[in-house]
Amino acid sequence: MNDLRQHSPAAERNRQPILEVLQRLLPKRGTALEIASGTGQHVAHFASSLPGWTWQPSDPEPGALASIAAWCVQDGAGTPLPNVRPPVRLDVMAPSWPGIDVADAIFCANMLHIAPWATCAALMRGAARHLAPHGVLLTYGPYWVDGVAAAPSNLAFDQSLRARNPAWGIRHLTDVAHEAAQAGLRLREQIAMPANNLLLVFTRMEQGQLADTGGAA
Repeated sequence: MNDLRQHSPAAERNRQPILEVLQRLLPKRGTALEIASGTGQHVAHFASSLPGWTWQPSDPEPGALASIAAWCVQDGAGTPLPNVRPPVRLDVMAPSWPGIDVADAIFCANMLHIAPWATCAALMRGAARHLAPHGVLLTYGPYWVDGVAAAPSNLAFDQSLRARNPAWGIRHLTDVAHEAAQAGLRLREQIAMPANNLLLVFTRMEQGQLADTGGAA
């Protein structure tokens, strides 16, 4: 039988550090939507270690869905993990997202720098549509931070991304936070992660904060 699982060395390395942050941030139970699930390694690892959470993986690429489903089976049993829904095809640029109406958490890793900048605003708008009142949007990846010297590895990575596609590249944290604010979300926390990455935590703005930004888009 063919193994449909695709493999990302980066996901293999960072899945445990990310999980440890999720275990600190998230309550015991909830429903999570993963955007751009890719190979499926992240959601499989998180679902196995956070059994009180129901996960909805998604990806815009039809070819990724088989890999996600293949990763999300119980070891040795060949049956799907009970807390992972079948993956759905989801394009963040679409005006509506399939798979889930309300999420307690939305997780998106390593998408913003390998997609056109417009996907950032779309991600924030979609999160604002689908997050529960006290839900969180969690994004993971490299960012440029004002006042912090760029790591040489990130500079080289950014150059390689832009060489592959001029619309790609590492994003400035202030720009990402601005797009979040336009959608009615605020950056609550930024957490340093291995390999010069950050995990960003966004939540809904309070009414006073919305007034300060002129309202949500």
